[in-house]
Amino acid sequence: MKKTFELEDLDCAHCAQKMQDAIAKIDGVDSVIVNFLSQKMTLEAADEKFDDILKQAVKTIKKVEPDCTVIL
Repeated sequence: MKKTFELEDLDCAHCAQKMQDAIAKIDGVDSVIVNFLSQKMTLEAADEKFDDILKQAVKTIKKVEPDCTVIL
């Protein structure tokens, strides 16, 4: 499954890269792109694990940038 989510209050490109690198290391993630300019994250993972992986990705984003919100 591949879905795109809007990110609110993503403040810098460096943080977006850190998020992307950390999310890519989550077990089961096929691909992830965190785009600072469009303020979006595109996440691709297996259908049966997608919800759990998304929860882990949201936690990772909060660790890198606590003010950033994923619009689900």
